[in-house]
Amino acid sequence: MRNAHSTQAPKKAANLSLNSELLAEAKRLNINLSATMEKALEKEVSQRRKTEWLEQNADAISACNELTENHSLFSDSYRIF
Repeated sequence: MRNAHSTQAPKKAANLSLNSELLAEAKRLNINLSATMEKALEKEVSQRRKTEWLEQNADAISACNELTENHSLFSDSYRIF
């Protein structure tokens, strides 16, 4: 799946509530919170979009699998393995 967002989009400020000890340790380790959060959000959005797509297309996927099971693939007779 392609990205759902532009990497060139402008940044927007956001307020977050974080575990204070975790935040202190991240600051001590010089972790870039914005970059880390952006990567985490990209991963989560990607996973949820994948799940959403699979749910929306479950009937079509099932029908395609059933058709293949009942009639096999047209290329099956040409396989050499």
